[in-house]
Amino acid sequence: MRSSLHTPVCDLLGCDYPVVLAGMGGVSRSGLVSAVTAAGGFGFLGMVRESPELIRAEVAGVRAATGRDFGVNLIPAATDPTLFAAELDACIAERVPVVSLFWDLSVGAIQRLRAAGILVACQVGSVREAVAAEQAGAQILIAQGVEAGGHIRGTTPLAALVSQVVAAVGVPVLAAGGIATGQDLAALRGLGAQGAVIGTAFLATEESYAHTYHKQRIVDAKAGMTVRTDAFHVNWPRGAYVRVLPNSVTGGVWGDPFSGRREAIGKEGERTIWLFSTDSPSRAMTGNLEAMALYAGEGAAQIGAIVPAAERLRAIVAVAEAAIAADAVSARTGGVDAAPVSASPVCYAGEADDRYMGFAAADELLAILNELLEAERAGARVTARTAAEAPDAAMAELMKQVYADEARWCGMLLGWVRRLGGTPSGQVGAFYDKAMAIAGIAERAAFINRGQGWVVRKLREILARVRDDSLHADLADMLKAHEENIARVNEKLG
Repeated sequence: MRSSLHTPVCDLLGCDYPVVLAGMGGVSRSGLVSAVTAAGGFGFLGMVRESPELIRAEVAGVRAATGRDFGVNLIPAATDPTLFAAELDACIAERVPVVSLFWDLSVGAIQRLRAAGILVACQVGSVREAVAAEQAGAQILIAQGVEAGGHIRGTTPLAALVSQVVAAVGVPVLAAGGIATGQDLAALRGLGAQGAVIGTAFLATEESYAHTYHKQRIVDAKAGMTVRTDAFHVNWPRGAYVRVLPNSVTGGVWGDPFSGRREAIGKEGERTIWLFSTDSPSRAMTGNLEAMALYAGEGAAQIGAIVPAAERLRAIVAVAEAAIAADAVSARTGGVDAAPVSASPVCYAGEADDRYMGFAAADELLAILNELLEAERAGARVTARTAAEAPDAAMAELMKQVYADEARWCGMLLGWVRRLGGTPSGQVGAFYDKAMAIAGIAERAAFINRGQGWVVRKLREILARVRDDSLHADLADMLKAHEENIARVNEKLG
């Protein structure tokens, strides 16, 4: 039977559950990827700066263990261009089903992969990056919040970023950053994410290629312990922040990370591991493991043991399914265990259909909320694009403010559709294409205002028929915000 967690991205990736193993360099090797995919999730091999020979060997290892689809994670910005080109060649020659890219957007790489029939995912840290990646051809976006372990692209908390990115793009969005439990996954589903990309929780598993020292440090981590720092920088572009567990480097014991000195602190075979390097301790490393980058997201405090990857995945899935089921029951019963029974045998008011009382029934409300959601998603995308294209700084700032409102209402509508037991629409309203066909920024802004006016009329029509006080209050706030935005845009247009 299909899981209640199943989303369209599962069909794209060929997995049962929208639980994705992050492509952690030095950690996500064939053993861990095979364990996660065989258990119904989806796994990325972490192949940053790895040789084509290792990529081919790891791909073969996954295929020998499972017949399910999997992916490879590459990072152009942290890889010599010649090596990166060879990595792409290897992925294409091996017909890797999915490739994910991170950090700087490589349009050429996306085009090469798409031309070879490979599905492309891009991890992003902002709405601007998300829109650019979608325009470049990315078919899946991974919104990475600042809570993430390892390299962090943006500065926005995950919940806010997911809501904003979902509103701004039309492709499936996965969430990444501090996710360790089924409750986390269920909550992000409520914000419109189609699944979760999980790193730290899978790093601390038996199949992970991370060193046991690193795994145990995660198990021992306490809430609020992780550190965001740029101290680990060797092998990466300057200014790239990471989230790690505290150690002698983050404590300043080794002095200034940018002094220019090079000091060997370990070995991985014949390869030297340098102080302040981005390398995290793997099974094959020896040396001063404590001084290496001990990557961990803010969800590390939720990890209590080193267990098989399949066991961790099943626990996340079971809790998430239970949370979604509980939300559905709560939505049907109004937040109580059972519907109230009326004391009057004549009226049976507790069982009366909302239509009889003049209120909109649940199916009608869901249809209207989804219609508004599609319109708000279109409005968010249009205003985001218009803000980026506006030559007038004042208009650009105004469009950014309207965009922020549109994204906010997308999140609100998504939440209410789920609370009412419905499935949020993934469509973008036709308004988007119509608005973007207008080249002039002032003319497009006027058209945006007409779209805002349509939303206002729709809200006025439905508000009198909304029985739930909380939903009524949210829709009334949405109406007020749209009226205010219309006035502000009219004032700007003169």
